[in-house]
Amino acid sequence: MAKIAFLFPGQGAQHIGMGKVIASRFPAARQLYDRASEILGFDLASVCFDGPAERLDTTIVSQPALFVSSLAALEMLRAEKPEVVDGCAMAAGLSLGEYTALVFAGAMSFEDGLRVVQRRGEAMQQAADANPSSMVSALLLNPEQVAKVRDDAASAGQIWVANYLCPGNTVLSGDKPACARAAELIEQAGGSARVLTVAGAFHTPLMASACGQLEEALRTVSIQSPRIPVISNVDAKLHDGPERIREILIRQVTQPVLWEECVRTLLSQGCDQFYEVGPGKVLKSLMKRIDRKVDCQTVNDD
Repeated sequence: MAKIAFLFPGQGAQHIGMGKVIASRFPAARQLYDRASEILGFDLASVCFDGPAERLDTTIVSQPALFVSSLAALEMLRAEKPEVVDGCAMAAGLSLGEYTALVFAGAMSFEDGLRVVQRRGEAMQQAADANPSSMVSALLLNPEQVAKVRDDAASAGQIWVANYLCPGNTVLSGDKPACARAAELIEQAGGSARVLTVAGAFHTPLMASACGQLEEALRTVSIQSPRIPVISNVDAKLHDGPERIREILIRQVTQPVLWEECVRTLLSQGCDQFYEVGPGKVLKSLMKRIDRKVDCQTVNDD
C-alpha cells in the first residue's frame, strides 16, 4: 500500500486565474475565499481569479493568496478522492507552503494560519523595501560551482544561498548588485541564471527585521502538535511540538530552505506517492530531479 505525502507550493507559484474553476465547482473551496476576504479586508477571490498581476505578485497579497488557493485545491481533492486525503501520512511545504502544510495537519486553524501568513507577508515586504535586494536561480551547476559563484559575487555585496531545491537548482539571495554579479558568474560557469520575481532577499539575514513581527503574530495564535508529521524547511526534520513550531517558523524567514533534504526525509520515511496540492507544477518538476522514479501528481485547476 502506498504511503502518501502532500507537498504545498510557495511564493512564485501564483498566477491569475488560480482557484477560479475550483471555487466555482466546490462550495467548500469558495467558502475559504469568502472567509479569507473577511479576515484580510479585501476581495481575495477577485485578485486570484482576475488580477491584476501587479497586485497578485506582491508579497503582501501572493502569500495569503497561495495559502488559500492551496487549501482550496485540497478541498477539491477531499471531494473527489477523500481516501487520498484521509490516507495522507506526512506533509511538507516550500517556504510559505510550510504554513499550509501545518494547517492541513491541524497545527493551526485556517483563520489563525491566514492571520499569521498575512502578517508574515507584510513584514517580509517591509524588510525587502528597507534593503534593495533580489534572488537568482543557479541552474545546471553543482554545489561546488555555486559556492564559488557566491564567494566571488560577494565582492559586489552581501549574498547567501537561500534555497537548496534539487540537484542543479540552487537559489542565491542578497543585495541586488551581488545577485546581478552572481547571474553573470553563473553564465560564465556554464550554468543558466534566472532572476526571480520576488520583492527581496528572502531566507537570508536581510529579512531579520521581519522576525519580530512574525514572532508577535505567532504568539497570538493557538498552535497544536500536528496530527501527522510535517517536515521543517530549516532542518528537514519533523516538527515536534507547538513551541518548536514557533521557533522554526521564525528561523525560516532568515535561513535557507532545505527543500531537497525535506523530500529526501519523506522518501526515507517510506513515502512513495506524492501530491503537489496547490497552484503550479514546480514541486513536481523538482521531484523529477530529486528522484524521477517517484510518482508525484498535481492537484489544481491549472
